[in-house]
Amino acid sequence: MTDLNSRYTDFEDLRKQVLTLRRQGLSRRQIRDRVHIHNNDLLNRLLDGEPAPAWTRRPNAKDELREKARALRLEGLTYDQIQLELGCSKGSISLWVRDLPKPERLDAKEQATLAARKRWEHELAVRDEERQRTKAAARAEIGRMPDRELFVAGVALYWAEGSKEKVYARRERVVLINSDADIISLYLAWLDLLGVERHRLRFRLSIHESADVPAAEHHWARVVRTERSTFQRATLKKHNPKTVRKNVADGYHGCLTIVVQDSADLYRRVEGWWCGIVSGVTATD
Repeated sequence: MTDLNSRYTDFEDLRKQVLTLRRQGLSRRQIRDRVHIHNNDLLNRLLDGEPAPAWTRRPNAKDELREKARALRLEGLTYDQIQLELGCSKGSISLWVRDLPKPERLDAKEQATLAARKRWEHELAVRDEERQRTKAAARAEIGRMPDRELFVAGVALYWAEGSKEKVYARRERVVLINSDADIISLYLAWLDLLGVERHRLRFRLSIHESADVPAAEHHWARVVRTERSTFQRATLKKHNPKTVRKNVADGYHGCLTIVVQDSADLYRRVEGWWCGIVSGVTATD
């Protein structure tokens, strides 16, 4: 009996020593070398119930996949649907989500609707990928714009989007207003090509009164590479309670108006250039 008590006391003393080392952050190998324990079964008994330090745990490459599978299961998806969504085996999915409640079984109509939605989402993804490939190929066909092509493109752009004089209103000045940052950038490149000095340009924001005016002005200041302080007072559009606005997303920055001062002569030349383009493509032998 005395030998049994002695062995028990020795074991408890050794366990206290091993647990102290474990809680100091030592690994199994480090503990084994420190206390000279070379029997894995004994070491397992001494460490029983004591978690390993966080640094000794190897990261699991599938942890993120597991969390996604659990989230999808909680949304009510079946093993087959989760496998289709994540591309992992149903065996792994079963291990990851077996503690979660089973989703209610859908009736045939609901299952058909869900399957149709999945097929449509896949089809949309395929179409979008094809759309992006087409755009990328078309963009590569353009390449760098020579001055002559930029000149013609700028004339056509202005005549499509810019201000033009009317019979009842003789206003010969170059003014363009647009909400597309790419159009604004092309227009400014065209004005640079024509030798229009930047100090002749005046910028003004036109935007709905409920929008974030300072943020929109900062946006356009970055596009035209100038300071917001150079902008003229913004033109605010009054709200009509009878209309439902659709331009309320974060991408809404209003329209930018660019006025070229002392531009009567430039306006006449632009009109002449446009007439020349039209004549060039409609003239017959």
